[in-house]
Amino acid sequence: MRLRFRPVDSAFYDLFAESAHHLVVGAGLLAEMLGESADREDVAQRMRAAEHEADETTHAIVRRVRTAFVTPFDREDVHRLAAALDDVMDRMDEVVDLLLLHDPPSLPADLSQQVAVLQRCAELTAAAMPRLPSLASLEEYWIEINRLENTGARTHRRILAALHSGEYRALEVLRLRDVVDALEAAIKGFETVALTIEQIAVKES
Repeated sequence: MRLRFRPVDSAFYDLFAESAHHLVVGAGLLAEMLGESADREDVAQRMRAAEHEADETTHAIVRRVRTAFVTPFDREDVHRLAAALDDVMDRMDEVVDLLLLHDPPSLPADLSQQVAVLQRCAELTAAAMPRLPSLASLEEYWIEINRLENTGARTHRRILAALHSGEYRALEVLRLRDVVDALEAAIKGFETVALTIEQIAVKES
């Protein structure tokens, strides 16, 4: 084990925890957007506000990297992790925006399972952030995120098969494909976050 002599700067860890919390909020809003009685305009407005707050947190991390004498791990890795977290929020915002724009009258049944996977990824990522200072006991986190991403990929294939089964009109298929693909990209984004944390842990060990 390589000894780590870097001074502790809790502000970075607090900001990463804040960024992960935004993802929990975003995933919850996305789940709300799928509700039959959801006011989609209202949910989309709240998602835009949440995405803006997430951007502010990302900007705060970037500013701190520029001014900090030392960082908790390599500056490049701080940037990579901040960007990966921000990308997931952007993808979730995209899904909500597409649902608002297309306003589909019905959604594939398995879409709710995808959102459940997304919410679980967000919860696990938020729970992992307090362990960043020591980079300890995180292996279970990235293994579980990888398992969830595989589950999401299988569900994504099932949804695509349903879309092309003849049940939906051609225009509906195109619109729903946008939503389905953006949701899959958000789940893959969590795998990128987990992989980034794994790479940081290996490098710092």
